Formats: sequence, C-alpha cells, structure tokens
Amino acid sequence: MISLRPAGPDECAALTALCLRSKAAWGYDAAFMRMCRDELTLTPDRLKRSISQVAEDDGRIVGFVEIVMDRAAARLEKLFVEPDTFRTGAGRKLFEWAARMAAAHGASMMTVESDPQAAAFYRRMGALDDGAVASASIPGRMIPRLRFLL
Repeated sequence: MISLRPAGPDECAALTALCLRSKAAWGYDAAFMRMCRDELTLTPDRLKRSISQVAEDDGRIVGFVEIVMDRAAARLEKLFVEPDTFRTGAGRKLFEWAARMAAAHGASMMTVESDPQAAAFYRRMGALDDGAVASASIPGRMIPRLRFLL
C-alpha cells in the first residue's frame, strides 16, 4: 500500500537519484541525462522553499513530488516515480496530493512544464495543454506546458 510523508533533508541524494532513474526510463542517453542533472538535483535548501512529499510502498521510497507556490498559482516542479512502479498508482497519488496542497495554499491553478513522455499522464489527470516552453536543461528543446484548474 502506498503511503505519503514529507521529504527529509537527509534524503536529497536518494531522491535526486530516484528522479534521474525515472527520467532515464524514457530512453534518454547519458549525455542528455548529464544535461538534466542540475535541474533534477534536490538540496535541503530547495526542500525548505517548496512543498514536497515522498511516496513509500512497504517502507521503500517509490516516488517524489514537489510544488512551488507563486501567489494564486502553483508550479508542479517534480513528480517522479521509480520505473518499476510506473502504472501502480504512485504517480496518481502524488499528483492528487499536490493538487490538494496547492489549492489549500490558495492556488486556483497549477502548471507543469512536462517531459514530452510524461505529458499523457498529466492529461489523464485532467491537464489542459497550455503551449510549449524552452527546456531549462536542453538548449533548443521545447517541452509541453500544461495547466490544471484547482
């Protein structure tokens, strides 16, 4: 059974590794993953400035979600699950928690700049396409921007 709990600052290295494994599961090569490393790296300071949760299944960390509040909007910064837990409900549970938290903190909308491979998941969660934006990691790459009304 999947349970959620706050992320701890001592877990940043393990959570960063989870994010990288999850991203790499889409078939990206080593060079691409090196370019993404900074964007996917968690630090204790970053955790203090955001709202996050860890998903566990029988004591094993299987996912991570992070949102950042920006007035009446929230940004879903990260939502990653262990590749061997894709389609088990961990991502949905993390997403639903993020949407509830964003609304509880006063947001009426939540956006995500999504990996193209993950965009279908967000659409299944009710996301609406909202154009494309430049990748923060890969020069010249455009990625989908999606929004959720809360």
